[in-house]
Amino acid sequence: MALGELPYRTLRPLIRDHLSRTEDAETAALIERLRAARRRGYLTKAELEAACRWKSPRSAGRVRMNPPRRIRAATSVALTAKNEQDRIEALTALQGVSVPSASAILTLLDPVRYGVIDIRVWQLLHRLGLVEGNAAGTKLTRANWERFLAVVRRYAAMFRVTTRDVERTLFLIHREYQEARLYRSGS
Repeated sequence: MALGELPYRTLRPLIRDHLSRTEDAETAALIERLRAARRRGYLTKAELEAACRWKSPRSAGRVRMNPPRRIRAATSVALTAKNEQDRIEALTALQGVSVPSASAILTLLDPVRYGVIDIRVWQLLHRLGLVEGNAAGTKLTRANWERFLAVVRRYAAMFRVTTRDVERTLFLIHREYQEARLYRSGS
């Protein structure tokens, strides 16, 4: 899947003209459901599975193999860590939780500060020269996530919206301007 021609050379006018401030109902309900986890300080197994399924239904089986105690410990660290590296490392230590899934968990727990890194968003940022390397946006790493997070947070502050609003906008822009399907049948 390739990103087609974009109507702008820089991100600011692209976001300005496509800004999405509305969360879809399913995602909004899941964010609301996970407020209890933030107050409690950790995710339950069912909450972790729901968050990972929201990002990638394919990961559900592997995520399910994590014992509740391990989930509680890892998600507790992710919710209380003082830096982003410790948050992402705690979550990716769980079976079936990749960097994109970990970013989704953090986004669902705190959409003001986080957005989901994925192929579409990375490819768009790469096209506009805001991130380097990994042009395809596959096998995204912690370093990729940290760079992505810095960029989307900067634009969130610029537009006075949530980090999730900027990330969702980038996702929708990519979907609008892609040349072909993201995934082939049977993938």
